[in-house]
Amino acid sequence: MSTIDPKTVRQVVRDRYGAVARDQGGGCCSPGCCGGAPDNKQTSEALGYDQQTLGAVPDGANLGLGCGNPQAIASLSPGETVVDLGSGGGLDVFLAAQAVGPSGRAIGVDMTPDMLDLARKNAAEAGLGNVEFRLGEIEALPLPDATADVIMSNCVINLSADKAAVYGEAFRVLKPGGRLAISDVVALAPLPEAIQQDLALLAGCVAGAAQVSELQAILDGLGFDDVDIELDPGSRSFIEQWAPGRGIEDFVASASITAVRPR
Repeated sequence: MSTIDPKTVRQVVRDRYGAVARDQGGGCCSPGCCGGAPDNKQTSEALGYDQQTLGAVPDGANLGLGCGNPQAIASLSPGETVVDLGSGGGLDVFLAAQAVGPSGRAIGVDMTPDMLDLARKNAAEAGLGNVEFRLGEIEALPLPDATADVIMSNCVINLSADKAAVYGEAFRVLKPGGRLAISDVVALAPLPEAIQQDLALLAGCVAGAAQVSELQAILDGLGFDDVDIELDPGSRSFIEQWAPGRGIEDFVASASITAVRPR
């Protein structure tokens, strides 16, 4: 585990993704962030989004970030309330808002003011009345208990130094019977010290990855049911591009993480 002060990591992450927001994804090539490429749609397609879906959101919402597609595992229904942790430019929030319809809500939470400014600008362009973005840290969500039917996130929880706090907050904010739909990077083996202490790789969704057994223990300990952590073997190819030549694809992979808060 990295010995870098969590406050330092948080500030590096905030600064890095603030710059991404101001540049709207351009030039966000690893190891600066999770994913990111000059062609954001092409990057998102590689993560499991389709062109038709991407065409239904404001251009500025898709920053080409992430390590999967939480929409594909969320099974959203009309009328549900969805919370997206680390919502960035708002891509998954807008897609969720369309899925839950006017009777539902989609709420994005992000700690980076520049990202919130971009997301709110995109929301105004989208004209969706069931979308909201809030400033906050995912370890202390600015939401009341039992708010959400679904909590989503795309390659953000690995950036937190306190994953137990993040998932504890998710448990609190989920309604009984609510579910997690998380795409994130997980560690396949203990990370080498050189990777753990690399600030660029901490901000780039690699060095902060937890091992599957650790995440399983956290979720079980909090009381989640039906915990499933499914690795994506195809993620090796795009993860290698985040830091070419560093061999990070031997140590981390993208995973779909699902669980249910008991009723």
